[in-house]
Amino acid sequence: MAPKDKTAPKASKAASTTTTTKKPSSKVVAKPVVEEVKPTSNPLFPSRPRNFRIGGDIRPKGRDLSRFVRWPKYIRLQRQKKILYERLKVPPAINQFNKTLDKNQAVELFKLLSKYQPETKQAKVERIEALAKATASGEAKPVSTPSIVLKYGLKHVTTLIEQKKAKLVVIANDVDPIELVIWLPALCRKFDIPFAIIRGKARLGVLTHKKTTSVVALTAVNPEDETKLKTLQDNFHTQFNENVERKWGGGIMGLKTQAMLEKRRIQFEKEEAKRVNTKK
Repeated sequence: MAPKDKTAPKASKAASTTTTTKKPSSKVVAKPVVEEVKPTSNPLFPSRPRNFRIGGDIRPKGRDLSRFVRWPKYIRLQRQKKILYERLKVPPAINQFNKTLDKNQAVELFKLLSKYQPETKQAKVERIEALAKATASGEAKPVSTPSIVLKYGLKHVTTLIEQKKAKLVVIANDVDPIELVIWLPALCRKFDIPFAIIRGKARLGVLTHKKTTSVVALTAVNPEDETKLKTLQDNFHTQFNENVERKWGGGIMGLKTQAMLEKRRIQFEKEEAKRVNTKK
């Protein structure tokens, strides 16, 4: 038996490879690296980035930062006092000071009261100087009847109420401590004198040329203002004298507490509904 020629198939394979076409090589040509040119800073216009930390630049508008502000102590006390009056139960004697005149009524009242402002310190000095000059020169002293003005001061107004000389009493609602005027509404009701509670002791202070005034009173008005005074007396008598506050105030919880109580109520209702269904 003749031996097989092992070189024959190899030759056939080589022949087959020579007949096939070669594929082009897919090599990626590397791009030339271009170095980025950094912009050089102009020494005339140096870069100054803003710093918004404490003591730095002013923050842009549009964001409320009031809760991050450390407010003065008197403002914090005012806000804490307001929250306490909302949370705690307030007795009716104090709660009545939350019901004040509305804007329209206050405007009409202040139109009347502004006509009877007491004289300022400067006007008083000028009046005394004119009187002194007249006395020194031997001239007749100018005779002037006392003008009709507002009466203010807690003791003074209290005396006028007890003597029934006051025609109209106006009390501020934010007197501190409130015990100074808490009894005045009852005193006015006792002597049947119309009174009103107004928001802001500083507004009454403007009428009397003081920083603040707790209470003012009118004892008389000019004849042309009698009708207006009578209208205000009737309105205030109906609104304040005849309407005695007997309800407690306060007891208003915060938003988180209200949400918690609402969830608790819903959960309780679900449990009650389950109990009713199981009994059936």
